[in-house]
Amino acid sequence: MLEEYHALGREFDALSVYNDQVERLVQSQEQEKLSLQQQMDDMELTQREVVPLMLRMIDALAQLVRSDIPFLQQERSQRVVLLRELMDRADVAVAEKYRRILEAYQIEMDYGRTLEAYRDELDADGLQRTVDFVRVGRVGLYYQSLDGAQAGYWDRHARGWIDVDGADRLAIRQALRIARKQAAPELLRVQIPAPEQARP
Repeated sequence: MLEEYHALGREFDALSVYNDQVERLVQSQEQEKLSLQQQMDDMELTQREVVPLMLRMIDALAQLVRSDIPFLQQERSQRVVLLRELMDRADVAVAEKYRRILEAYQIEMDYGRTLEAYRDELDADGLQRTVDFVRVGRVGLYYQSLDGAQAGYWDRHARGWIDVDGADRLAIRQALRIARKQAAPELLRVQIPAPEQARP
């Protein structure tokens, strides 16, 4: 009986230590549960604040596309439409929506420092024709007809196309060749609208 008593005493001591350890684990889990609940509450609050910000960002992007020089209009407008549709989808996480908006902003930013040539429709003087465009950052947009007989540039102030001839037409042809990597990069001598004075 004495041996059984000692065995039960050892078992009791072991169970007491185990129970103390389990109690500390339960307390730690309760603290973790409270922390996770606080994080979830904070995340819900953040989402309520971030969603209006994202909608304002999309509106600002749409305004930029409307007021900017008219390059790749269809592609850029479509990007804004897709972002608006994405915001209404419940199956896409807020983080993914935000990432896609930032990606659209990055694309727009990249337009400001690149030289690009592409073929598209030009609507001028009520006529629509296919021409080659060359975009110099966000500074200038130029076109040349496919036969090279006509060329022009977008005038921000007039919000329209200005026809050019002679040396200016040759400069646009050279800009197209450089943008297509058919000629080595060199200084471009094309018409650029004068900068506007910043308004206070």
